[in-house]
Amino acid sequence: MNKILPFFISLSLTFSALAQEFQCKVIVNSEKIPGSNKQIFSTLEKALNEFVNQKKWANQSFDSKEPIECVFTINILEQPSQNEFKASIQLQASRPVFNSTYSTPIFNYKDDQFSFRYTEFEPLFYNPNNFQSNLVSVIAYYSYVVLGFDADTFADKGGNEYYYQAQNVVNLAQQSSYLGWNSNDGLRNRYNLINELLSTTFDVVRNSFYQYHINGLDTMFADNYNAKEVILNSIISMDELFNQRPNSILIRVFMDAKSEEIVNIFSDGPKIETQNLKRVLNSISATNSSKWQKIK
Repeated sequence: MNKILPFFISLSLTFSALAQEFQCKVIVNSEKIPGSNKQIFSTLEKALNEFVNQKKWANQSFDSKEPIECVFTINILEQPSQNEFKASIQLQASRPVFNSTYSTPIFNYKDDQFSFRYTEFEPLFYNPNNFQSNLVSVIAYYSYVVLGFDADTFADKGGNEYYYQAQNVVNLAQQSSYLGWNSNDGLRNRYNLINELLSTTFDVVRNSFYQYHINGLDTMFADNYNAKEVILNSIISMDELFNQRPNSILIRVFMDAKSEEIVNIFSDGPKIETQNLKRVLNSISATNSSKWQKIK
């Protein structure tokens, strides 16, 4: 990622909507599957791109100038039978920063508990009242989660409407035998992620996410120093929660999306005191300790 500060130049943007239409690219990678006939994967990729981008996921009116940019990468790992697949899915999403040409990452997440059945050319249809397909349910779940993360950057708890939709997907999918939908399917699963997003216990993380964007990144064009102070304080505010809930998925998701950006923000521009920031970062995201050393 390029340095942030040089990119904060004037660009007319409007923040009239809490969430925007998807501009999403779905990639189906079948390199690990032997054989020369890969047509089913091309068909699946095309169908998923149409499903995600053409479905109306939200109720708000959208500003087409502010699409939610995202990439869903499905890596097919095994094909136990003709119509059965084991895979992983990587989600990456970003949104524009106010008065800037820069897009900030808001969600970067990998789900390894992804298996599904798919018959070539079968229609992909999401029914909010019934579980019909694990493929469709997983894609619908993450579409709502991405919408929620985007909305959380514009309003405190702005993503609730979408998180409740994602929670509904979880509740319906729990009747299936697929992994990832129940609390006991390991720590990092769809159930636990949406549970933290909707739990008041983790409100501080969502508020930090909101402050980081709306009063931090989105104000850098006007007052770079104060914007950096807001971002610094938004990160430090998660320290106490981490001490109480060190296994929080939500804090890890925050840091997975923002680690590179944080380093860039605090390695350039107006200098502020970062000693306490680095202490907190090394505590709540020790796996990124080599990155935190670059903060000046």
